[in-house]
Amino acid sequence: MFAGITTSGPNAAQNRPELYEEVKLYKTGKEREKYDNMADLFAVINTLQCLEKAYIKDAVTPKEYTAACSKLLVQYKAAFRQVQNDEFPTVEAFTKKMKLDCPAALERIKEDRPITIKDDKGNTSIKCIADIVSLFITVMDKLRLEIKAMDQIYPDVKELMESMSALSILPNDFEGKDKVEQWLSTLSQMQVSDELDDNQVRQMLFDLESAYNDFNRVLHTAS
Repeated sequence: MFAGITTSGPNAAQNRPELYEEVKLYKTGKEREKYDNMADLFAVINTLQCLEKAYIKDAVTPKEYTAACSKLLVQYKAAFRQVQNDEFPTVEAFTKKMKLDCPAALERIKEDRPITIKDDKGNTSIKCIADIVSLFITVMDKLRLEIKAMDQIYPDVKELMESMSALSILPNDFEGKDKVEQWLSTLSQMQVSDELDDNQVRQMLFDLESAYNDFNRVLHTAS
């Protein structure tokens, strides 16, 4: 028998303490942020791929799919901006490097719209829909992050209202549009340095979430 270090069995870990050492991908805060951003982008793309497959299998309703896909496409754009550089000039370069097999997600990213929303010969409705989804999410995220100054919220709400007004598929009595218009009016009466109080933030979040859900219902009906 040979005397020496045991490489297997219950005493292996005791003889090889380096097996329990944590392997870090980064050494600095900047490197950590880089890997965090890459992980975020990977997760969004992978989720989008899973959503596409779920829709094909009829595992989600068109309404659920349209809402989730619209939001993921907005999140993808934000995540990719944090990662895009000489190493990853395109999303295809990123997925190839990460060995991420996601043809359905890449197709959806290329078309920049849920498959349930038809492109009607150059009509601007597709861009309006994407803008509206993005603005809803932007304003709600700001409120959740306690960004509540008039001059930080008003421009996005104004653009949201303009985009909704330009979208022809929205009915004239669309309640979600009325809620956005009410908050635009409230904000327009405030001074630039004024802030929404906690109750207003809570109510605005509730109204915007309701309006966003109503908007997704309209998309489902129109698709």
